[in-house]
Amino acid sequence: MQQRKIGRSDLKIAPLVLGTNTFGWSADTQTSFAILDAFVEAGYNAIDTADVYSRWVPGHVGGESETVIGEWLKARGRRERVVIATKVGARMLNWGEGLSASYIVKAVEGSLKRLQTDYIDLYQSHVDDARTPLDETLEAYDRLIKSGKVRAIGASHYDAPRLSEALRVSQDKGVCRYNSLQPRYNLCDRADFETAVQEVCVKNDVGVICYSVLAKGFLTGKYRPGVDNSQSKWEEMVKRRYVNDRGRRILSALEEVAEEQNATQAEVAVAWLVAQPGIVAPIIGVRSVGQLNDLINVGRLALDKRQLDVLSAASAP
Repeated sequence: MQQRKIGRSDLKIAPLVLGTNTFGWSADTQTSFAILDAFVEAGYNAIDTADVYSRWVPGHVGGESETVIGEWLKARGRRERVVIATKVGARMLNWGEGLSASYIVKAVEGSLKRLQTDYIDLYQSHVDDARTPLDETLEAYDRLIKSGKVRAIGASHYDAPRLSEALRVSQDKGVCRYNSLQPRYNLCDRADFETAVQEVCVKNDVGVICYSVLAKGFLTGKYRPGVDNSQSKWEEMVKRRYVNDRGRRILSALEEVAEEQNATQAEVAVAWLVAQPGIVAPIIGVRSVGQLNDLINVGRLALDKRQLDVLSAASAP
């Protein structure tokens, strides 16, 4: 399968990333292992998590997802076959938060222990920390890379000015740079990314690993009229944000292209992302092997120019 470089780093991944914020709660350990096995067997290699997953669940404190992944790595071996990306900076209960040098040093040891590995392939700033100077954060990461505990770094939720400033600091200080960015990006949510953020990423070779790629399930088509989604925790938000004339145009275009490609609407929605400038790989989050199977062919699905244009026109911001 095609491999794509993450920014200017040495990391190469297949064009689909497995998001694991469901691991350890809505996907139990056995299910999580089955998802990981199926994902890797299909030819993919990138796994994304965060130290804070899944702090929001009653009784959880964070680290649950990393722990499940660590148990899987120990059970399966062959650490080198996967690229593990995790994050630091969001508030961990009874642990801390932020991107100060002292906290990064503390947090990375916790992640390494839970993941049962000696190194993290891609270590990402989960949220910006305006209280900590960028040079302090980046110099701390640089020391981790030189020590062999981290291979490359990335950012999440950085706007264009902040990302640009971070890249400038890295150059001025001669330290490691952000090689990836995680923004929200999908056929419905285009405007925030397709402006200055995308331009900064493309111009500076910052690989984009986007999340929320199916717009909380809307792009699968399951929120069409007549479909009962009363059990979905996202129902009201999805209806408020996406169920409108533009949303209906997007679903119609997805249905058309999916029929032509003999693919699912979800696969087509993600394949459109894979073809966009600056995108390295979209992140998919699933709770079962069945949900994974609905997306497993994305890395081999090539939309032609007309199909891409149809989707782009229907979803124009």
